[in-house]
Amino acid sequence: MIEPGLTSFSAIVLAGGQASRLGGADKASIELHGRTLLARSLDAVLDAAEVVVVGEQVPTERPVTFVIEDPAFGGPVAGLLTGRDQLLRRTGVLAVLAVDMPFLTSATFRRLSEAAVGHDGAILTGPDGRRQLAFVVETARLDQVRPGREEQHNAALHRLLAPLDLVEVAAHGDEHRDVDTWTDLRDLG
Repeated sequence: MIEPGLTSFSAIVLAGGQASRLGGADKASIELHGRTLLARSLDAVLDAAEVVVVGEQVPTERPVTFVIEDPAFGGPVAGLLTGRDQLLRRTGVLAVLAVDMPFLTSATFRRLSEAAVGHDGAILTGPDGRRQLAFVVETARLDQVRPGREEQHNAALHRLLAPLDLVEVAAHGDEHRDVDTWTDLRDLG
């Protein structure tokens, strides 16, 4: 259960994947309004004690650790758990986000953290009620529900998170929007 006043957290940015609907383009390096999606993601977790980016190494102004998920292209669960294993600092909370959500901000993660008090975490939901790949979770609880290595490849994130008590937090504005296709990018621009 996340305690009130807990401010120290680590972050995992999921930037792996094949981006097949983008012709294999590196999502982290795609620019929107002159800033890369990775730079925007790092801004959203600016307050993190440590950040691990799960994906190919690309230039960034912020010190982060880059790692490739194991197995490669193993999906968000494999990426999340590979990122978790690379963290050097022990913090009580993890912030997790997909690199392709350019409208997430530090205020988003503050709202999630505040809502998570007394629960295992909190997850952002879109206007349609669907859970988004932006959440905070108590590190120890994530470790408790962690599947074995052989079960991580292409595992469904919703199954990993199902046993956790996650509060759903409605997105403000475009926070829930992501970039899966070139049309998405055009529409966001």
